[in-house]
Amino acid sequence: MERYYQPEIECASREEIRALQNERLVKQVKHVWDNVPYYRKKMEEKGVTPDDIQSIDDLHKLPFVTKDDLRLAYPYGLMGKPLKECVRIQSTSGTTGKRVVAFYTQHDIDLWEDCCARAIVAAGGTDEDVCQVSYGYGLFTGGPGLNGGSHKVGCLTIPTSSGNTERQIMFIQDLQATILCCTPSYAAYIGETMKEMGLTPDQIPLKAGIFGAEAWSEEMRQDIQNTLGIKAYDIYGLTELSGPGVSFECSEQSGMHINEDHFIAEIIDPNTGEVLPEGTKGELVFTSLTKEAFPLLRYRTKDICVLSREKCSCGRTFVKMAKPMGRSDDMLIIRGVNVFPSQIESVLINAGYPANYQIIVDRVKNTDTFDVQVEMTPEMFTDNMGEIKTRQRELEAGLRSMLGISAHVVLVAPKTIQRSEGKAVRVIDKRKI
Repeated sequence: MERYYQPEIECASREEIRALQNERLVKQVKHVWDNVPYYRKKMEEKGVTPDDIQSIDDLHKLPFVTKDDLRLAYPYGLMGKPLKECVRIQSTSGTTGKRVVAFYTQHDIDLWEDCCARAIVAAGGTDEDVCQVSYGYGLFTGGPGLNGGSHKVGCLTIPTSSGNTERQIMFIQDLQATILCCTPSYAAYIGETMKEMGLTPDQIPLKAGIFGAEAWSEEMRQDIQNTLGIKAYDIYGLTELSGPGVSFECSEQSGMHINEDHFIAEIIDPNTGEVLPEGTKGELVFTSLTKEAFPLLRYRTKDICVLSREKCSCGRTFVKMAKPMGRSDDMLIIRGVNVFPSQIESVLINAGYPANYQIIVDRVKNTDTFDVQVEMTPEMFTDNMGEIKTRQRELEAGLRSMLGISAHVVLVAPKTIQRSEGKAVRVIDKRKI
């Protein structure tokens, strides 16, 4: 029996959702025009005023906001409320340059926590559950978002943050945690550690996991589900828009429902900026309808995905986004070919390897080199060089067939690739391009 945190909106009719979006968009555009000079200037440059925006049909007239704008306007240039009304910041990890700092009023935090609560309820969470939040706390949005959502649902919340895996497992066992929230790579590591401790899935109290903040494949999902004996749900978010809970998976596990009362999603052509028809693959763009302190309109996420309005068996009427199929920016282009780490992960997991790998790209004499280091499982580990060479060749053939270019595979001993307690570092690009 499917449960909802806010059924009146999660199962609202398309007409009701659209009417709400129209009303909120008109109000938000006026709020941004009046309070965010940086964005008002962008609108003026495009010849748009709030009067031009009467409904979501006019959304395409507004200018985009990009990561570059966030850097240029850092730290206070995109704030929509006076500092005295803001109660918190969260920040990105800054992997691609200057950190993004997002501001929140108390109202912003309440709505964000509602979104995370919807995700927890969609994963089967109730006030009877024990929810262990093993995302990082602090500036990273993962911990605070799911922590707040867990409180709203009424779960007993264990704010372990990431790291100290032995303690994580002790709490899961002693406090009988039923829901685990963390990055997929950390979930896989917890599962791997439990297996080494001799724990079988039926000895682990967990029933569900909510995993996000990095790309992961269907194969990795199956792997985590089997090791921990749980159902693994995807969650999506960006610090720029609030954090996790922009969209979330339901029991169907076939894409994530976008919280359309708070966010409008568009798919655009990443090269031309043109809005693409529904069902077309392109770059995901979000407009925040309810954020007060940091209201972003038409923010380009760089995530490549598809939207679908097919009826969902869970009863929710929100549009669904597919799991991002890579990025329009951090996608690797190797020898002219687009390569996504998730494709490599699929090949490895299908061949029985754990999702512990590292891609190393370099450029030697104007040609890209493409090495993939892959960890063997303890069962596979051998010092028979002939056998290792055969295994490496098999993986190289699998990768060539998936990617259309050849990679050099190096099998390494178990536990030699550094484990991540936050986002896994999968790619080392040494090219000076």
